[in-house]
Amino acid sequence: MAQPNVEEIVRAIAEETHASPETVSKIYSDVWAEFEQDARIIDYIPLFVAKRVRAHLKSDFT
Repeated sequence: MAQPNVEEIVRAIAEETHASPETVSKIYSDVWAEFEQDARIIDYIPLFVAKRVRAHLKSDFT
């Protein structure tokens, strides 16, 4: 399974949430590390990480 481009994901989340790309990138890295340490299958990590980052940022702005 091809992995999505992290830079594209970060840019898209930044545009959606009106957060800076630097902020999104930091949160994305932190959440990725959380998922990666216990993951046995990594194919869907980008999907789960992006979802959690969006939720985190949306809760910060509401």
